Amino acid sequence: MVRSIVSVLLLCLVVQFAHGAQNNIDGVRIWPSPDNTRVVFDMKTAPEYTYFTLKNPLRLVIDLNNTNDTYKLSDIENSGNLINKLRYSTPKNNSSSRVVVELNRNTTPSLFAMAPEGAYGHRLVVDLPDKASKSAPKLTASASTGSVVLDDSTSSRDRDIIVAIDAGHGGHDPGSVGPAGTFEKHITLSIAKKLEGMINKERGMRAIMTRSDDYYISPNRRPEIAREKKADLLISIHADAFSQPQPRGGSVWVLSMRRADTELGRWLEKSERHSELLGGAAEVINDKSSERYLTETILGLSMDHSMATSHDLGNKVVEELKQVTSLHKRKPQAASFAVLTAPDIPSILVEVGFISNPQEEKNLNWSKYRERLAAAMFNATKRYFKQVPPDGTLWAQERENNRTHRVRSGESLSLLAQRYNVKVSSIKAANDLSSDVVRVGQVLNIPRT
Repeated sequence: MVRSIVSVLLLCLVVQFAHGAQNNIDGVRIWPSPDNTRVVFDMKTAPEYTYFTLKNPLRLVIDLNNTNDTYKLSDIENSGNLINKLRYSTPKNNSSSRVVVELNRNTTPSLFAMAPEGAYGHRLVVDLPDKASKSAPKLTASASTGSVVLDDSTSSRDRDIIVAIDAGHGGHDPGSVGPAGTFEKHITLSIAKKLEGMINKERGMRAIMTRSDDYYISPNRRPEIAREKKADLLISIHADAFSQPQPRGGSVWVLSMRRADTELGRWLEKSERHSELLGGAAEVINDKSSERYLTETILGLSMDHSMATSHDLGNKVVEELKQVTSLHKRKPQAASFAVLTAPDIPSILVEVGFISNPQEEKNLNWSKYRERLAAAMFNATKRYFKQVPPDGTLWAQERENNRTHRVRSGESLSLLAQRYNVKVSSIKAANDLSSDVVRVGQVLNIPRT
């Protein structure tokens, strides 16, 4: 009798131990982006898995060993269109789970496990590439200006000044988290969209976003998107954080000289891309040493121009930011951020404040405050490009066509319009004037038409 009771107890312990060792799916998240959809399975312990794909219809089948299927897959939010749905299917054995990802398009899946990190535990990550069919335009170079521009045979150079806006973090990468639980990725996207709206309302300017929703893009991919869209400037928006709550204030960052030299060397080592950088000149130059010398000269000029522009614009952003918030750094700072490494596109990174500071977190959650931060970046960008518009843009053409006049005592807009034989409305448009009032000493651009 005693032996029977012991046997039953031992059996119960074995069953309990086996049950305790079984893995669980604790959560599932889908992060769609323009060129990739990521599915993240939050697991109780490290996942053991195998997978295969099927056609007619397209499916990705994932077998999770020693894992139950109690998590409800039908309630998962999915804003993308690559994945049709997630569901369970008949598993290989009673102790496993089989998850089926139904797909709307063909893809080549990549799966990998991730160990616990920060707020996240064990995860199984599924990446589903969804590349656009159109190819990226090629780089060509102008030795006379030292600038690298894009050559796309299917379209002409856009006459708008194009500003690439990069909302930091996104998707499975929340960025820093404030003491009240605010995610940096939400703050940066909100400010980016406000800045996008301001730029698109300005005649002669156009904004493009590296991400327009809550999905992840690698830091190295962000300047590539700016280049593909022929951007004249890249503004990356972030929120700072520290281990203590006291630090506060905004700051502006540009690429450090050391990182710039490193990036220049990497571009030069990519000999297969020299023809893209040199355009038609590569067909004429046969001597490899001459090609490298010319490439180095062009890239060096372009990098110098981009870094000088970044510093000048950075100073203007600092001037505008100090009217909205306190400053953590009163001058643009140099750093080795991957998002700033494009040799041909002026780039700045703006830290809008410390999300780890309770008061600044509260400010950043206020829509009007985010709008003021966006306006500071917009005003600085507009001021800079009004002074130095890129060649081939509408603003550059208008600057060439305009004359200047310093207002003297007794002069008015109507008098100047009569004198130069132009319309009052044309003078107001050329100077962004909202009224007919001018002041003595004011310098006005006088259009020729």
